[in-house]
Amino acid sequence: MERYQVDKNGFFGRFGGAYVPEILYKCVHELQDAYLPILESEEFKEAYRQLLRDYVGRPSPLYYAPRMSELYGCRLYLKREDLNHTGAHKINNTVGQILMAKRMGKTRIIAETGAGQHGVATATVCALMNMQCEVFMGKTDVERQHTNVERMRMLGATVHPVTTGNMTLSDACSEAIRDWCCHPRDTYYLVGSTMGPHPYPDIVARLQSIISEEIHWQLQEKEGRDYPDCLIACVGGGSNAAGTIYHYIDDERVRIVLAEAGGHGIDTHHTAATIHCGTEGIIHGARSLVMQTADGQIEEAFTISAGLDYPGIGPMHADLAERGREEVLAINDDEAIRAGYELTRMEGIIPAIESAHALAALRHLNFRPDEVVVLTVSGRGDKDVQTYLNNKDMAGEYGQF
Repeated sequence: MERYQVDKNGFFGRFGGAYVPEILYKCVHELQDAYLPILESEEFKEAYRQLLRDYVGRPSPLYYAPRMSELYGCRLYLKREDLNHTGAHKINNTVGQILMAKRMGKTRIIAETGAGQHGVATATVCALMNMQCEVFMGKTDVERQHTNVERMRMLGATVHPVTTGNMTLSDACSEAIRDWCCHPRDTYYLVGSTMGPHPYPDIVARLQSIISEEIHWQLQEKEGRDYPDCLIACVGGGSNAAGTIYHYIDDERVRIVLAEAGGHGIDTHHTAATIHCGTEGIIHGARSLVMQTADGQIEEAFTISAGLDYPGIGPMHADLAERGREEVLAINDDEAIRAGYELTRMEGIIPAIESAHALAALRHLNFRPDEVVVLTVSGRGDKDVQTYLNNKDMAGEYGQF
């Protein structure tokens, strides 16, 4: 059976690795040596599971969506990561990494964030563990995700608006790495997605794999079998997608469909569809697919979704897409807005605009009535209400109110 997991050198096929400045070499290798012994220790597992249960509120429900099932001609289940503490899947990862940071003796936490959900989740666990927290966030995202910025500040984090580039997620990542270079001894960089130098893509995928672990037994309870016919998730850096598919990657019975942000369309210069439009290159310490010019300069990504506004893709997904294990659809802004309104009106669930990209994928797919489809709602849409309202003209019949 074909294996798709990371190899001992930190590569998924030819993607991945650790391409870091010399000043970070010791930090990255320290983490490479430490992460598996920590993650596989019984002490860590016990503490992590306890926090997931009593603090995060797991397991998250697997909800059968009756009206959406009828509309799309399948048995559609929604994995409700929006119901976690802090309102998204991001907390699964930050709870685990903060425990790792403490075991490694680090005292200061830095993080990047786009939509603000990872920043909020990081600030949350830093407050829980009484650790200093600094979050880098593009100035554009600070303005369009103001509520999450204030949540981080309430939790005690310092938020640094980043004013380089187009002032979004990629620029926040770059600034966080620069800070790490200046404070390598005491600082732990708590990466929010399956991107960055090895071992971050593997760490984040392992911590998010609680999603597919739960899907496994929840489907057994509800359908009498432990696998779906199809899994659907949105993908930017790729953490909720990695968590959704982790325990099914090698199960060829399961079709994997991911939705990346098409922005105004992949035939325009206003897109964040890296798998469709990117070429092989290095971004933030890993070899992956990158939106770049012919001479290797990173191009600006564009999407209505702050959390998918990244000109790269995690190396795990670059490999899976290239090998044909994942089908990747580019979902444009208007499709995502319409899908977000559709779920809101049909099931009473307001999804994050990131998650709405996954929902919009349903219109591109055909199913049999007996097919079991699991779609991860990665976050709740409270943070995006103003964006939904500003763009309700894209929502079709759902925008009339």
